[in-house]
Parts: sequence; structure tokens; C-alpha cells
Amino acid sequence: MDCTVACQVHVAPLLLTVDERALQVFHGFRGREVYAALAERYGKTAGIECERPFTLLGELEGLDERFEVRVAPVRDDHPGGIYGLVHIVDRLLGPGGCAWDQAQTHESLRSCMVEETYELLDAIEAGDAEAMMEELGDVLLQPVMHAQMDSRDGGPSIDTVARTVTEKLVRRHPHVFGDATAASADEVLKNWDATKRSEKGRSLLAGVSRSLPSLQRAHEIGTRASRVGFDWPSVEGVWAKLEEETEELREAWDTERVGEELGDLLFTVVNLARWAGVEPEGALRAQNDRFTARFARVEAASGGDMKGRSIEELEALWNEAKGS
Repeated sequence: MDCTVACQVHVAPLLLTVDERALQVFHGFRGREVYAALAERYGKTAGIECERPFTLLGELEGLDERFEVRVAPVRDDHPGGIYGLVHIVDRLLGPGGCAWDQAQTHESLRSCMVEETYELLDAIEAGDAEAMMEELGDVLLQPVMHAQMDSRDGGPSIDTVARTVTEKLVRRHPHVFGDATAASADEVLKNWDATKRSEKGRSLLAGVSRSLPSLQRAHEIGTRASRVGFDWPSVEGVWAKLEEETEELREAWDTERVGEELGDLLFTVVNLARWAGVEPEGALRAQNDRFTARFARVEAASGGDMKGRSIEELEALWNEAKGS
């Protein structure tokens, strides 16, 4: 192991701790104090580096002489599974670990969480099971990093995070872990919302993250509102609202209200998607992909010189691309 970072330890003997992830230097402790701290973990026959020519830890037992003792990193294999991941993250964040990981903050890792989540979504949409497994691991790494950064700095660890979400799942599934009943998925969601409101004492919509993509946030807002009955009685009401908002956008086109009216129209379209059972973020993403692919075919058919062609020619090429 190529750890070269040494950690000078100046604490009371009873508080002397061993970080098994990196080379440590215990300086100025009595031999018996070092022995007491290390023997149980390493055993009497463990080899150590010392100022004096001792080769076995057991040779320090009972000595009052003070030494500088170097303890090499433990070479144990990680335990595997989720705790193996925690072990590796702790190793990266700890003494002798990775400088890049150690420099990260909760804020600097925000983009990583977003990027890894979208890469997972790409793998799911592609139906690529192997890529999905890899991306799930990348996404899983993110909360472990955040939690173990806190743990390193004296805060809660990933175990606390896991315990918190476990307790929440039990509370919010009283039909599974309590006496409540829920015969359908809709009833489960209504119970979930009611439990959440009673816990947090705030609006039903307050928990919808402002950081969500706007289409996804609008869909979630409409979905939660509908679960408490704030919705049109039928899809015909949504179509009527769409026509109303379209007309209002036309009227506001050359005014300062155009942005507001466009927002109203988009929000109504999202509600129409909800009534159709379509996830709008995914629908628009798929349309973006279709447009990109067709546009590339038009570029190829025009020899890469689209500017020199009329809109009629480009439209004809576009219709050909749609049919291919």
C-alpha cells in the first residue's frame, strides 16, 4: 500500500486510537501504552517499526521507555456489500486517502448526484441491465460520500441515515407495520401524504423540491394536489383549460405578461400529460431525441449546407426523415 502520510498522535493513552486506513506515527508514548492500544487488534507477534530494534509488538509489553512507533496500514480486505463501500469511502476520506475526495464538500458534490442520476435514467430507458447495475452503484456512492464526510467531521454516519429512513418507512406504511388499511396504491399515497403532513405540519406541496426539473416539479405538484381532490372532474376540463390558456397567451403575446401566460399554458399541458398517464419529463426527453435524430438526417441529406436551402426544401427533407 502506497500510503505515506504520517499522523502524529498526542493524546492520553486511554484515548489513543488506531486509524487502520493509513500509516500512523505514535510518538512519545511508553512502550506498554502502545502495546495496550495495539496488541488486541494486531496481536503480540505483529511486526512494527520502532526507534529501537524491536520487531514484534509483544516486545513493548511492560516497558516504560518512550518510543516512536510506526503502524502500517491494515491490509485486510474490505467486508464486501454496502459496508465494503463504506470502508472504501472511509479509506478515501481518511489519512493517506485521496486528495480529490478529501477536498469535496456537500455543495461541490451536488452536480455529481444530478449527473449520476441522469446516467442511471439513460441506462433504464435503454434497457441496458449491465449499465444500469454500474450506474446504480455510482448513484449509491453519492449518499455514502455525503454521510461519511459528516462522520469524518464528527457528525452522523451512513448508519444514522439508514436508521432514519428505515424509521420513516415504518411510520409511513401503517397498513404494513400497523393497524391501518390500504386496499389500493392510491390509498397508500393518500395515507403517505396524511402522515407526512402530520409529521411536518406544513403544506402538502411544501415538500416538492424546487431543484427538480420544472416539468417534473409541475407534474408532482399536480399529482399531489389531485390526491386531495383538487383536480378537474374529467379530462374534458383539462382540454377546456388548455384552450383557455392558449387564447390568453395569444392575447398577451406582445405584452409583459407573455412569460406568465406561457407558464400557465405549460402547466396545463403537464396536467394533460398527468391525465394521460404520461410522465412529461420523459415524453419531452424522448421528443428531444427524435428531433435530434431527424435533424441529423436532414443535415446529412442536405450535404451539411442547410443555410443554402429554402424552408420548403428543408421541410420536404424533414418529412422524409420522419418516415425513415
